[in-house]
Amino acid sequence: MLRKNPSGHYPEVSEKAFIDPTAIICGNVLIEDNVFVGPYAVIRADEVNDEGNMEPIIIKKDSNIQDGVVIHSKAGAEVIIGARTSIAHRSIIHGPCTVGDDVFIGFNSVVFDTHIGDLCVIRHNCVVDGLDLPVEFHVPPMTNIGPGFDLNSIDKVPPEYSSFSESVVSANHALVAGYKKLNNEL
Repeated sequence: MLRKNPSGHYPEVSEKAFIDPTAIICGNVLIEDNVFVGPYAVIRADEVNDEGNMEPIIIKKDSNIQDGVVIHSKAGAEVIIGARTSIAHRSIIHGPCTVGDDVFIGFNSVVFDTHIGDLCVIRHNCVVDGLDLPVEFHVPPMTNIGPGFDLNSIDKVPPEYSSFSESVVSANHALVAGYKKLNNEL
């Protein structure tokens, strides 16, 4: 469901994207080509800052926002999800936040007040809060990262996780095409 926020912003969604009918996209949200937004996802840009302004939530091309994901932002701060990025089931992305290109964020993970570099892999049940991650960083399952965490204690992304991320993006491209085809048949 696409809906206006109290400030009057209405989502802008590419005709080449697929939004599941159970998903809620509210307010100052921009969704680019070939994006898949799964069932019960919520992408909500409706809070303003002290001056009454709000930055957009941007989902760049070829990305997928899977079932039950919540993307929101505190006080109108910007959220950007890069191209070819996968946000897995029930994750929370809360702004201010930038997630780079070709990133995988695993099931039930929480990302807040951070910049995630390109090609990062954040595995399931992780928290990244208030500490930026460099390019090609790997966060093992159930890891909590915040200010003071020693990023040197973790290795770069293993090759098998990079190829897994690419396969998730490919699978979701097929879903966009398949669901768009179904909608045209109805």
